[in-house]
Amino acid sequence: MTMIWAEQALLPIGWVRDVAIRIDGAGRIADVTPGQPPTAADQGTRTGILLPAPANAHSHAFQRAMAGLTETRGADPRDSFWTWRKLMYRFLDRLDPDQVQAIAALVQMEMLEAGYATNVEFHYLHHAPGGVPYDDLSEMAQRIIAAAQDTGIGLTLLPVQYQFGGCDRRALTAGQIRFGNDPDRFARLLEDSRAALRVLPTDARLGVAPHSLRAVSPGDIARASDLAQGGPVHMHLAEQLAEVDEVKAALGARPVEWLLDHAPVDGQWCLIHCTQMQPHETVALAETGAVAGLCPITESSLGDGIFDAVRWMGAGGRIAIGSDSNIRIALSEELRTLDYSQRLRDHSRAALATPAHSTGRRLFDAICAGGAQAAGRDSGQIAPGMLADLTALDASHIDLRDQTGDTLLDCWIFAGSDALVRDVWAAGRHVVQDGRHQARDRITAAYVQAMKPLRGVL
Repeated sequence: MTMIWAEQALLPIGWVRDVAIRIDGAGRIADVTPGQPPTAADQGTRTGILLPAPANAHSHAFQRAMAGLTETRGADPRDSFWTWRKLMYRFLDRLDPDQVQAIAALVQMEMLEAGYATNVEFHYLHHAPGGVPYDDLSEMAQRIIAAAQDTGIGLTLLPVQYQFGGCDRRALTAGQIRFGNDPDRFARLLEDSRAALRVLPTDARLGVAPHSLRAVSPGDIARASDLAQGGPVHMHLAEQLAEVDEVKAALGARPVEWLLDHAPVDGQWCLIHCTQMQPHETVALAETGAVAGLCPITESSLGDGIFDAVRWMGAGGRIAIGSDSNIRIALSEELRTLDYSQRLRDHSRAALATPAHSTGRRLFDAICAGGAQAAGRDSGQIAPGMLADLTALDASHIDLRDQTGDTLLDCWIFAGSDALVRDVWAAGRHVVQDGRHQARDRITAAYVQAMKPLRGVL
């Protein structure tokens, strides 16, 4: 058994002091006992502030290697998501499996150090340059898995189905061809990935990700739930104005309207971005029980738009947070950016607070529950039987010292940073200690080496 003691812990019943937690050999919480301060004879990890660790619900790991490299503007004055996408395609065409593994390990390490315990990887870089499958169809998926072995992060792998270059079913472009599979080959890739995951601890999960309404046929989207075999189903939805226009012209309805009419959307689903929804769509999608996978830093970087979190959460909608392009992996900053976007749009303050809970508490509770749902993972609470996905904050930090209750979350999210994260456990694996991943030096060195041939590509 692993033992943890916390001066303050956020339990399902709220904030509790002097909490003793036992974690069993399977990485699950065996019991939680309040009112048990440690003694000198106790053996275990002592923490100041203990929280459930959320899942990072949406990541394209390889894009971390592009961070900061696309902030110039060429001759075209209309720089946008679509021009950024061309640069991304040019970059990924140079990546080999070894580089992808090194990048993924760095990304997962940075997620853990930011306070996440799980990487939900929306994995679509499947084939070699030119679109030729590797001898092992799941080669690239295995590299994501190998990175998770190295970092100890919880992994939910989402192989992405990607067949077409647009709603008119045009052929994939040169930049997209490494993603492409027809339905039969995608089904084989999915099963190969399922087999490859067996090398990881039993908390690893597999789901499926039809990329978008532009990239997959309507029939394949309707069958996604069956392919997932009980795992989560994730899909990009209503991210860009041009995407909305294309879907409406081709399918006769806006993306959210079409999906609700043609797919069995429920709590198994996580729809990513949803920054271009009308009010009636927001309420209708929220009522399905699906999770909205929000990536506020990336959505800001790419000019996607502002998700209507006030209306969504007011309708009972569930949310999760992801780092998407990984331009910055910063849990507290994602939540701050989400809330500030609502304030800027509505000219308000504390837009997502309620009379019962502060902004930080409401957001953190929501992403813990929604992230666990989106990851298909028994986590998100410090409670017996749940996976021990835990984050400890530094109670001695100037921004947290002498604070209690929900104010701790508000000070971390709005006044602090992820530098306040001291320890992280993923299914009981104590992978971050004193703010540092246990393999940081080795993982960072491997990343630096892998990046040398890529310098100057953009």
